[in-house]
Amino acid sequence: MVMFSSDDHRYMARALELAALGQYSTKPNPCVGCVIVKKGDIVGEGWHEKAGEPHAEVHALKKAGVNASGATVYVTLEPCSHHGKTPPCAEALIEAGVNHVIIAMQDPNPLVAGMGMSKLREAGVTVSCGLLKNQAQALNKSFCHKMMTGKPYMTSKVAMSLDGRTAMASGESQWITGFKARQDVHRLRAQSDIVLTGVGTVLADNPKLTAREGLGGLSVTQPRIVILDSTLKTPLDAAVFKEGSEVTILTCSHDEPAVLALKKAGCGVVIVDANEKGQVDLHAVETWLAMQALNSVMIEAGALLNGAFMQMGMIDELIIYMAPSVLGTEARGAFSMPTVSTLSDRVQLKYVGMEQLDEDVKLTYDVKKED
Repeated sequence: MVMFSSDDHRYMARALELAALGQYSTKPNPCVGCVIVKKGDIVGEGWHEKAGEPHAEVHALKKAGVNASGATVYVTLEPCSHHGKTPPCAEALIEAGVNHVIIAMQDPNPLVAGMGMSKLREAGVTVSCGLLKNQAQALNKSFCHKMMTGKPYMTSKVAMSLDGRTAMASGESQWITGFKARQDVHRLRAQSDIVLTGVGTVLADNPKLTAREGLGGLSVTQPRIVILDSTLKTPLDAAVFKEGSEVTILTCSHDEPAVLALKKAGCGVVIVDANEKGQVDLHAVETWLAMQALNSVMIEAGALLNGAFMQMGMIDELIIYMAPSVLGTEARGAFSMPTVSTLSDRVQLKYVGMEQLDEDVKLTYDVKKED
C-alpha cells in the first residue's frame, strides 16, 4: 500500500480545488486539476477549462517550463493515453521529463483504464494512484457513472413545502423556496449537460431553465434543454427559445407543420417511439440520452413526469428543496405514482446529506435500485 505524506495530501487537495473551477464549463469532459512540484515549491498548476481545449496537465506543464524536468506531478485523474481533440497527456508528461506522477483516481472508462499509467511506467516514470480518490470520484460522479454504465447520471430536483406539495391546485408555484435555494438550483443546472422537462411545465411556468445566479463568476457552458412533448404543444414564443440555449424536443408526433415551425424557431425535433398511451416512451428517451455525448441530466418537471421516471427506476439522485410552509391537501404533490398502492411498491431512498439555505433545507438522496 502506498503511503502518502502530508505534503502529498496538500498538493492533491490543491489539484482538486483547481479541478472544481471547471465544474460549469468542461462538460461533457471530466473536471481535472494538476499541480507540479519541484524541491517543495509549486512550479506549475492548471485545470481543464473547457471541452476541446488543452487538459490540466498541459496548462501546468506550460507554466512549469523547464522546471517540470525531475518534478512530481499531482493530477486528479489518470492522464489520458489516446489521441482525441488534444494529444495524450501521458506523452506530454514523459517528454517534459517528470520524475513522479501521483494520481487521485484511475480513468473510469473500462476501455482505457490504466493505460495512461502503464505508458508512464514504461517510460521510467514512478506512478502512484489513490490519493484522495473518494474526493476525485465525487467531483466527477456523473462522468464516472456514464463511463461505467453507458447511461447518464439522472438527478431529479423538486422544490416542495413541508407537507410535500409543489404547487397550488391552480398550478401556482413561484416561489415556494427562497433566493438561496433558487441560486443553488442554478448551480445544479450549470453542472448538468442537459436540463430535461415536460411540456406541461413549459406551459404552466414558462421557465428559462438557464444557469444565471450563484455561480461565483466562473465560466459557464449553459446546459442543453430537452422537452418531452408528445403532441408538440410547446409554444413558439416559449422563454426557453429566447435564452440562446440549445433546445431539443423529443416527441412521438408526426405533425409535419408543427415540426417545421419548431425547427424554424431554432429548436431540434427528434421523433421517438410512443408508449401504449400514445405518449413519449421513457425507455426511448433513456436510449436517446445514452447515445448523446453527455454525462448528466437534471430533471425539472411536474409530478407526472417525475413520478414516471421514478417508477421506471431511471432516477439516480433526488434533491429536495423543502420550504418551511404548508400548502394543504388540495395542492399538488411531487410524484404521481398511481401504481404504488402498498408499502412494498414504494421507492426506497438512501440519505446522502442535508444543507440549510436560509429558511429552506436541501436534502440529497440516492435512489436505491433493485438488484
